[in-house]
Amino acid sequence: MIRGWRAAVLAFAGAIGLMALGLALAGYDAGAALAALWRGAFGSWYALTSATLVRAVPLTIIGLGICFAFRAGTFNIGAEGQFYAGAVAAAWVGVQVGRAPPLVAIPVVWLAAALAGAAWVALPTWLRVRFGVLEVISTLLLNFVAEALVSWMVQGPLQEAKGIYPQSDPIAAAARLPVLPGTRLHLGFGLAVVLAFVLAYLMRRTWWGFALIASGAGPRAAEVSGRVPVRRVSAIALLGSAALAGLAGGVEVGGVSYALFQNLSPGYGFSGIAVALLGRLEPLAVLVAGVLFGALEAGAGAMQREAGIPAVLVYVVEATVIITVLLADAATRRAALRAPPSAEGDPAR
Repeated sequence: MIRGWRAAVLAFAGAIGLMALGLALAGYDAGAALAALWRGAFGSWYALTSATLVRAVPLTIIGLGICFAFRAGTFNIGAEGQFYAGAVAAAWVGVQVGRAPPLVAIPVVWLAAALAGAAWVALPTWLRVRFGVLEVISTLLLNFVAEALVSWMVQGPLQEAKGIYPQSDPIAAAARLPVLPGTRLHLGFGLAVVLAFVLAYLMRRTWWGFALIASGAGPRAAEVSGRVPVRRVSAIALLGSAALAGLAGGVEVGGVSYALFQNLSPGYGFSGIAVALLGRLEPLAVLVAGVLFGALEAGAGAMQREAGIPAVLVYVVEATVIITVLLADAATRRAALRAPPSAEGDPAR
């Protein structure tokens, strides 16, 4: 665990350092850029609550879903499409529940979004379980289908009543998430925290968590020795991961946009993979990683405004984090294979 945390911290720090070096080589003032990044992310109470933590919500929920899938040895790369599927469902249901009280409307919207996300991965799950088709390709390709679906929806069945703008009607007030007074921070952040603790408990304290981790670590051994139904566990992991991604879309509609429109996600589904990897696939660490990536995306706007540096540079940092973590994992495994047996584990002693 300590080594994992060390690798994650070094990966993040190294990515920031490489960004500063690249800025300096490109002729920018790296110090001013990093200072602007800090101010945009943590420089004030409003920046923290209304920018960093708001952006951290979808990243964390999606990251938890990716963690859930990867732990079981299933590779869900379609969180972006599942996010959009959840957003479509949330926008439609959110308009319909205007007469319901918030205590009913909000859970109904969340449930619809989660079910839509799970439905979006149903075909890849069936293909994997029935024919052994690798879900990496099928889930990835469905991202493009989801983006096309949103484009059609906001210009067709879900277009706002006047038919002028490519977006849906605003969701009902009852379906909108409560916000912290004086900020944009909404109830979705509390949901993300609760989900992180619930998943941490399930993965470490229950038979289901054991089955999940065993299926990912050694499916054949889990099936033979532990009598774990690996196919069923893999299917549930994929469906649960997609449900969380869909829920993230519903939370974004209910807490931030209040409507469906094109480009609702700035790449949350892909950034969520980086969040899960930086968190070492540990739910509570994913929560921390989600806040860090939320800070990067919040600070990117300030960096562009104050230092004239393109905000897309943040995605270079995210890519560097992913590569560094994967290289650290590979190096750790190689070192473990080459290491001599310990004295405690030597049968001769």
